[in-house]
Amino acid sequence: MDRFPDGFFDRADPSPDPGFYDAPRLVHHIDERAVDGVGALYDELGVSGDVLDLMSSWVSHLRTAPRSLTVLGLNATELAANPMASERVVHDLNDDPRLPFPDASFDAALNCVSVDYLVRPVEVLAEVARVLRPGGLSVCTFSNRCFPTKAVRGWLTVPEDQRPGIVAAYHRLAGGFEEPVVQQRLAGTWRHDPLWAVWARRR
Repeated sequence: MDRFPDGFFDRADPSPDPGFYDAPRLVHHIDERAVDGVGALYDELGVSGDVLDLMSSWVSHLRTAPRSLTVLGLNATELAANPMASERVVHDLNDDPRLPFPDASFDAALNCVSVDYLVRPVEVLAEVARVLRPGGLSVCTFSNRCFPTKAVRGWLTVPEDQRPGIVAAYHRLAGGFEEPVVQQRLAGTWRHDPLWAVWARRR
C-alpha cells in the first residue's frame, strides 16, 4: 500500500483532541492478558536504554524500568501518575506530528493501543525514525478496542486482520526503517482481547 484512499484519515469527531482527553482515564484500555502480552513482547525484543512512549498514559507496560523513559501524551495527570517516567511531555501529535527531541535520542519508541488515532501517522513515524538511534526499535501494539469517534475512518472500515498491514505500511512510507515485522501475539476469544504487534528497526 503506497497511498491511502481519500477520507481514510477522517474521523467522526474531528474536534481538537485535548478536549476529548481532558478528563484523566486511569484505567487499562486492554484486558489483563493483553497487558501482560505487551510486556512480554517488550522483554522479547529487548526494549531498554532510553525509551520514548508515545501517546502515553499512567502506565507504559514495561516490566522493568529502562535507563530513561520519556512519556509523551495529552493528559498531564495521567503522565504524572506513570511511575517509571523520567520525563513527561504534553504534546498533541495530531496537531503537530513533530517530536520535540533531538536526532538519535532514543533506543526504542513505543505506541500501545493508540496508532489508530493518528491522522498523520506517516509523518509521526518519520519523526520516530529521526529520533531513534541506528538499530533502534519502533513498536506498535494494538487490539480491537478503541474510541470509535476518534479512530480514523480507514481503521474502522477494514477487517481486524488487515489493520497490522496498515501499520506496516505507515512504517514503509515513513522511510528510515527496515522491513516491518507483523505478528498476531494473542488470538481474541469471547473472554479475551486479541493483540497484534508491528515493529521495525531504524536503519
